[in-house]
Amino acid sequence: MILIRPKHEILTEINGGQILQRIEAAGRTCYKSESKITAESAKPFVSRIIKSGHHSVIEHESISVRFICDRGVTHELVRHRLCAFSQESTRYCDYGGKHRCPDVTFIIPPWISIEPGEYRSPEDIRIITNPGYYWALAMLDAERMYATLRQHDWTPQQARSVLPNSLKTEIVVTANLREWRHILKLRASPAAHPQMSELMIPLLGDLTWKIPVIFDDINIGEN
Repeated sequence: MILIRPKHEILTEINGGQILQRIEAAGRTCYKSESKITAESAKPFVSRIIKSGHHSVIEHESISVRFICDRGVTHELVRHRLCAFSQESTRYCDYGGKHRCPDVTFIIPPWISIEPGEYRSPEDIRIITNPGYYWALAMLDAERMYATLRQHDWTPQQARSVLPNSLKTEIVVTANLREWRHILKLRASPAAHPQMSELMIPLLGDLTWKIPVIFDDINIGEN
């Protein structure tokens, strides 16, 4: 089996200044104040929009993000319905076992201390402190059972029934900026599941750095 840590990748090419300019151009339509647009007016305009709660204006801009995480996290993520989702399918993706050695990838939970890498036997995982050892052993067993079922002519969509929530999956999420604010306020907070916040806190940091104003008021410590 292969053990990895979760991560994200922003797929949309982001120019924060241009995003603010487009939001300003859309927002000033409401007041017919386009004549007030200057080279420096976008940032304070969008800041006022955010503070006033007039968040529908920032819906004009969307961002796509690829997440590599465990399937348990995606079960929570897809509950945000104002998004587009494209997820790796366990029905059609064959993780091996019939004509080749199994190569199943699992996501390491943040509360388990182990280096990412390949682990092929119980002896390989004895370096993990209990009870994390038992989690890793369960992943080895799941991989072995998946391979056994594939070798007995079960299809990938049948054999997947023994794969756990810790299975690695990839999901591309597209949402407008208002929805990303909503997601990050919920999922980067202390109340979020640890694996969800592990994924979302770095994304919040990236978006705050890339796009001025839009995410500045979202604090990791918020409940």
